[in-house]
Amino acid sequence: MKTNNAPVLVLDKVSKSYGQGMAVKDVSLSIRENEFFALLGPSGCGKSTLLRMLAGFETPTAGSIYLDGRDISPMPANQRPLNLMFQSYALFPNMNVRDNIAYGLEMERLPKDEIAQRVDAMLETAQLRDFARRRPDQLSGGQRQRVALARALIKRPRVLLLDEPLGALDKKLRGKMQLELKRLQHESGITFIMVTHDQEEALVMADRMAVLKDGEVSQCGSPNDIYENPRSRFVADFIGVSNLIEGQRISNDQVDAGGHRLKIEPTAALVSGNVALALRPERLQVLGGESPRCDNEVDGRVVEVAYHGLDTNLHVHTPVSSKPLIVRVPSSQHEFTTFTTGMPIRLGWNAQHARVLAC
Repeated sequence: MKTNNAPVLVLDKVSKSYGQGMAVKDVSLSIRENEFFALLGPSGCGKSTLLRMLAGFETPTAGSIYLDGRDISPMPANQRPLNLMFQSYALFPNMNVRDNIAYGLEMERLPKDEIAQRVDAMLETAQLRDFARRRPDQLSGGQRQRVALARALIKRPRVLLLDEPLGALDKKLRGKMQLELKRLQHESGITFIMVTHDQEEALVMADRMAVLKDGEVSQCGSPNDIYENPRSRFVADFIGVSNLIEGQRISNDQVDAGGHRLKIEPTAALVSGNVALALRPERLQVLGGESPRCDNEVDGRVVEVAYHGLDTNLHVHTPVSSKPLIVRVPSSQHEFTTFTTGMPIRLGWNAQHARVLAC
């Protein structure tokens, strides 16, 4: 189901303080209908506190939270049309899958026929029909997660809140469940808001995301926009991997880095003085005899080779940066060249691929 531009949840200058400390500072966000939205940031950035305020477990010190235009800030958690799914899943160990999923509807005292019909439909959607009679201890981690999601979704909340939903799974299963979670969100049409510290997870799953630092929103936008166009050094460094080349802006289209003049886009943000060029590893090219010329070219020496299967990361010492530049070389290119520690290498990149940020 596609998102539209209608906001379902609006945070208006929301803050939360504990004594003298501010966990969340003046956060304003608008989350759309049927959107998968991620709150992302390092530990202690305020993302979990923000989620708890949405759920009603914490009360904002200042600001308001609107759901469909109604201020729900003073509303108790049990009266809000939102569900929160915890990382631990919190399934009832003495109940089978079917009874776990039906529990919330039974507490609402809905007719038995309606409960049975809705549980059957949810078992089908979550691909759990073959496990309906099993107890949680007879399920895999991924299956338990789907049961917890099904139990939350069956109540048809206006918004589903997820706190590190994949944190308990191993890496391979996490990748599979990322796609599974997106499928369930797409089919249910419910707005999902997910808290995670995992950048890759947010990039894969979210329609939009907000990157938080010290309780404030550093940047909000689509994964592609935030990855390709970070607006701060923190965002560039936190989302994915970035090479940060420090220098002095000397003209509209040039930066001096270690005595080397590097070309930048004339339309780059007008940041003057000390700047950092953010350059993704995949934007750097290893240049050979027949390689096309780049706007910027620099000689270096390989100091480390890290093989990752699909690609190889080269750490290259160059005169433009005190730290080695990381270059991502696809395996298809690596087939024809053997990279070794100590070998000389020439790197290149075009001006359009570097983001000019304030230091």
